Order: sequence, then C-alpha cells, then structure tokens
Amino acid sequence: MDYVYSAGATLLAYLIGSLSFAVIVSRVMGLSDPRSYGSKNPGATNVLRSGSKAAAVTTLLLDGLKGWLPVVLVKWFGGDYGLGEGTMAAVGLAAFLGHLYPVFFQFKGGKGVATAAGVLLGISWVLGVATLATWVIVAFFSRYSSLASLVAAVFAPLYYLFGDRTAWYVDKSLMAVMVAISALLIYRHRENINKLIKGTESKLGGSKQAAK
Repeated sequence: MDYVYSAGATLLAYLIGSLSFAVIVSRVMGLSDPRSYGSKNPGATNVLRSGSKAAAVTTLLLDGLKGWLPVVLVKWFGGDYGLGEGTMAAVGLAAFLGHLYPVFFQFKGGKGVATAAGVLLGISWVLGVATLATWVIVAFFSRYSSLASLVAAVFAPLYYLFGDRTAWYVDKSLMAVMVAISALLIYRHRENINKLIKGTESKLGGSKQAAK
C-alpha cells in the first residue's frame, strides 16, 4: 500500500508541476503568450520582458510554490502513510519534470529555475536560502540571469552534501535528485551557455520587448 501512496503522490506532483503559470498568469492578465516573444521560454524572466513586473513576480512565486508544496506535504504528512525521503525526492523530481515537460502544454515547458528553488526550499529552507542567495549574488554582479542559474545549479548539491556530512549516506535519494535537477537545469540552459560564450546573452534590466 505504501507503494500505491508513493506512486499517487508522485503522479499528483507531476500534474501540479505541469501547470505552466507563465502562460496561465499571462492569459489572466491579458498579456501575450510568453512562448511567442523574447526567449520564448514560459518562465518568470521572459514574462518580465512583457513589461509587467506584477505578472513576472506572480509567475515566479507560483512556479516556486508548485515545487515546494508537494515536497513539504510529504515531509509533514507522509509519515502517516509510510512515505519517507524516497517519496519526498520522487515528488520533488516529478514536480520539476512537470514544469520542464508539462502534460497540459504539449510537453513544452520552462527551464525550471523557480520550481527547482521551491523543491530545495521544501527539502531544507537553509539549503533553499543558500542557493537563492547564490543566484542573487551572481545575478547582481553579472546581470545575467542564466549565469546565476547555472552557478546556483552547480552549488546546490554541494551545499547539501557539505551542509550535512552524512547526507550522502543517509539520504541518497535526495542527493541523487538534486544532482539530476542540477544536470537538467544546465542542459535546459545550453542555448544560454552558447550565448554567454559568444557574448550575446541578454542582461537583466535590458531592453524590454512589448507583449501587447
């Protein structure tokens, strides 16, 4: 029965992750589909190019929430149903994959930065805050959102491993999921990596593309 609960929780997490809030929020607020302008990525950074900070912030928070919620629900209530770290890791990865490959949006999703941050905050608020602080510091000095995301993706598993010396031995599933999420984040930013190398990557606070 534990396997049934675990599978159900994982499926539900994927469905929650499949809610592309960049598209949903843009529609509700009367903005153009973020997949039609800028980087064409359905994420908060691209929504910001519409000129609506409110839409971008709302997208950011909701994308983070859908990564955080499944993890903390398993953490808080999973014990009553025999669910442990393995299921917590599974739902975190499922929510993240839902954002990348959403079943409700032809499996074409965003890059997953906010959702990954939500998963990390759900696993450990200290880990999440440390990773977010890394993003903010790199973004502040470089003005590149993509570079900040790449650096944070690399450091997140290291923070977890060195923050708890026994993490690798006690919570292998959580560590494996963090490595998988980091690898997928880097993969999803492959075009940004090429632009960074060529010096053509757009910076935060640059020119906005109207999305009327």
